[in-house]
This record gives sequence, structure tokens and C-alpha cells, in this order.
Amino acid sequence: MAKIVAVANQKGGVGKTTTAVNLACCVAAAGKRVLLCDLDPQGNASSGVGVTAEAGKTTYECLLGEAEAVDCLVRTKYCTVLPADIRLAAAELEISDLPQRERRLKRALDSVKEGFDYIFIDCPPSLGLLTVNALAACDTVLVPMQCEYYALEGLSQLISSIRTVKRAINPAIDIQGIVLTMYDSRTNLTIQVAEEVKKYFGRKVYKTVIPRNVRLSEAPSHGMPIIAYDRTSRGAAAYQAVAEEFLRQGGN
Repeated sequence: MAKIVAVANQKGGVGKTTTAVNLACCVAAAGKRVLLCDLDPQGNASSGVGVTAEAGKTTYECLLGEAEAVDCLVRTKYCTVLPADIRLAAAELEISDLPQRERRLKRALDSVKEGFDYIFIDCPPSLGLLTVNALAACDTVLVPMQCEYYALEGLSQLISSIRTVKRAINPAIDIQGIVLTMYDSRTNLTIQVAEEVKKYFGRKVYKTVIPRNVRLSEAPSHGMPIIAYDRTSRGAAAYQAVAEEFLRQGGN
């Protein structure tokens, strides 16, 4: 039965989708059965593995109860995907009056999780009802975090939200870990923020950091994860190391 991991950070531009896509694909490349669930209306996780908006049914239909998750799955050469498109932006309003509104995604994923070892959810960059659905459905939360001051503020808000969901909806939820992204060891700010995060979260902070890497930025435009686009790049090496750390320290 799958372990469900929400990749979440309400601050945009921190490498959240990049982490969700590349971690999922690296774990799949390690021989695990992986589902990448796109819960972001931008659909970038879907397009990042070559799945277009015309693929068919999506997480939108799953949340509204108009389709079963198994009928929405798209199999790619990298991993299986539960795709999303811009229609998902309306889902928060449309499910707000439906029964069990915080558990709509959990119901959908529970129906397919027997077929996977890991399910990674790419959350939207907000703390709205979609992210609450992800937190209600997941076992753990993985937080990609850019090394800058505002990211620290955003992290505290996310931790507060996780605690609220833990009390009210999902008592089993825990923090899988924090991955430092866009890491630039040449700047004092990067080092200071990294030290601050490690001081509060200790072993929860992954030893592997994700460097700024042009090839990582290029890969999504080709609909490929970094290990397929440029396996020899620094970005590919970093995400393969994160996947190894994930599987070794808490993914299994």
C-alpha cells in the first residue's frame, strides 16, 4: 500500500513542482511504483512529464466525484500521473459545499493506493482547500524551501497549518523532511537560512541540497524530468541523491 507524500509550500517559486516531479521520477527509476498526483491548477507537474491538458479526466473530476481516480491515471515512461489542468482552479469553490470537502482527495487516492509504493502530491502554492485536501490525504509532508528570509516566514505558516490539520482531520500526518532548494553556497544569506532551519528541524532537513542549475529549469519545457533530460547535470545528481536519502531515511 502506498505511502502518500504531499510536496507543499504555500510560497511560489521555491522549486516545489520541480521537487515533486524529479523526486517522483527518481524514486520510480529506483524500481518503485510511483504515482504523481498533480493538485496545482497550473498543471506544471503534469506537463513536466509530458502529459498535456488534453489527456482526459483529471484531479478536477476526482474531487467533484465525477470520475474514479483509476479512470484518470496516465502512464508515462517516467511514472504514472493523475494530471491537472486550469479547471482545478474552480474546484475549491465547487467542493466547498460538498460533504467531506476536506477528504475528497483522500477518497480518490485510497481507491488506487494499493497499486503503488509511493504517491507524491504536488500541492498548489497556497493554503486553501486544495492543500488542505492534500494534507488530509497524506502520511507525510515534504517541504521544498528556498534559502531566503521570506521562506522562513512561509515555513512557519505551513507548520501551523499542518498542526491544525493534525488536530482536526489527520492525526497521523508528520513532516517527512525539508529540502533546501536553489542553494548557492557563495552567499551568506543561503548559509544563514540553512543554519536557522537546521537549528529548528534538525534531522528533518535533508543533507542533500538542490543547487541552482540551468538544466533543471530547461527540463520542464521538454516535458522531461531532469534524469531523462540531462542525467549528467548537477541537478540530476542532486535529485537522485535526494531520492536515495528519501528511500533510506523515511520513504520506506
